[in-house]
Amino acid sequence: MKIEVIGGEISEEEKLEYVRFVGKKYDINHIDKLTIKVDGDYVDLETSFVDAPFERIRRITGYLVGTLDRFNNGKRAEEHDRVKHSYIDDHEHSGLIEE
Repeated sequence: MKIEVIGGEISEEEKLEYVRFVGKKYDINHIDKLTIKVDGDYVDLETSFVDAPFERIRRITGYLVGTLDRFNNGKRAEEHDRVKHSYIDDHEHSGLIEE
């Protein structure tokens, strides 16, 4: 974990106390950077986290899937033919907005 101190100086012991404090709230292994902003007698602690692996899960034809690679040809065709819903801002086509 990187530790950055801004706006003043603090002892190594105080830095460790802030690391322990943050470690009680978050998993210390997921923190990339701890920024300690010193403002007189006060400090602000900002944590930046490491990127977590993320896989998109969708409900397709009744199944929760990440990819279609395990679908047979029938399920692939069903996915291809399904209606895909999207939001369209229809205000300009509704006649409610005057020009």
